[in-house]
Amino acid sequence: MKSCLLLLLSFGITLQALAQVSGNINYQNQVRYSDSNINIGIPGNRDIVCSVKGMANVTADVYVAIFNVTQTGKSTEEVNQLIDERIDAAMTKIKSKPDVKTYVDMISFVPIYEYDIEKKIFSKKTYNEVPAGFELKKNIHIEYQDPNLLDSFIAALSGQEIYDLVRVDYFSNELESMKRQLRTKAQEIMQEKLSNYEAVLSVKLDSVQKQVVDGYRVVLPVEMYKSYQAYNSSSLSLKRNAKVNNAEKSTTLYYQPVIDKEFDFVINPTILEPVIQVLYEIKLVVSREKEAIRKTDKQYILVTPNGDLKDLGIGH
Repeated sequence: MKSCLLLLLSFGITLQALAQVSGNINYQNQVRYSDSNINIGIPGNRDIVCSVKGMANVTADVYVAIFNVTQTGKSTEEVNQLIDERIDAAMTKIKSKPDVKTYVDMISFVPIYEYDIEKKIFSKKTYNEVPAGFELKKNIHIEYQDPNLLDSFIAALSGQEIYDLVRVDYFSNELESMKRQLRTKAQEIMQEKLSNYEAVLSVKLDSVQKQVVDGYRVVLPVEMYKSYQAYNSSSLSLKRNAKVNNAEKSTTLYYQPVIDKEFDFVINPTILEPVIQVLYEIKLVVSREKEAIRKTDKQYILVTPNGDLKDLGIGH
């Protein structure tokens, strides 16, 4: 009995450890990953199609964070003064950080309305829209190089009641050089695959007709965030008129990069932080039939002084 109990406990511990390794995302019934891979089309049907896919994970060296600011006021002077005071106070702290650039973008400036109730003795209440003030929206763009500075930006802005982080964009100055590396590596693997085809088919592909198509795709981190809810609700048999108050479930966001399982090679395969992913694919279409030599309908013949006919070979 003790051995069986120990076996069950050991089995339970193993299941718990596996759950921790896989993550709470598996609480969802079905987790579907989007088809974010690269797939270059080919023109028509050919005999042999040789494809090479590569991916590079590039760490960003420049970031741009965008925060939204909303301000309301009774008059245009009041709303402009209040929003400028909040932005200027936050900017003083933000601009003191190294390698930081800022830009304030005007978004909207509109009047806001409220309802005024008009009471009449012998009729129902009437609700009339009347001007109540103005709403002003601006976006703060912050360019920085050290990703750890984002926490200090949030602290400075939240001190002025600015909480809305709209997005963070990632940029890299190495994208063009990384594209060249992908193309060079893919061409090397393509030559290896062609050599294997020649060995398997016992043919030489040097003199046959070929067609090449290739393309890139750049995937940014802002495109690759997903969400899920992890919870386990009880199943109850309740009456129809029973009142049930469900608790609010927390939604989790997580970064899901392009998975590298379908690529021939990956540059910088280990991902610790959100990265810019550059995808490259090259396809080579090989026709095993040699292109027929086209001949013209005309044939040029020279008549010699002796009356002999000599084909000049022009027109073949």
